[in-house]
Amino acid sequence: MKRAIALTEKDNVATMIDKASKGEDVEVTIGRRKMVITAKDEIPFGHKIALKEIKKGEKVIKYGEPIGQATRDIKKGEHVHVHNIKSIMV
Repeated sequence: MKRAIALTEKDNVATMIDKASKGEDVEVTIGRRKMVITAKDEIPFGHKIALKEIKKGEKVIKYGEPIGQATRDIKKGEHVHVHNIKSIMV
């Protein structure tokens, strides 16, 4: 099983620590809790996977902080990157 990590319960994305292929299960560690999500896309090492549905315009949260805003609806398990978020960092 592939793996990803999220640092806080606030996070709606996790960082992949293995490359995942479409359809593969990903075990996500959030603190002491674990959950399994099926990758909807191929997701490279170091990229983000959506932990839940993120609506268009909603903030993308990583490390407990907003890092971007969804430019379209993102489904749980989808690859989250520049093709579906815009930075809100200044």
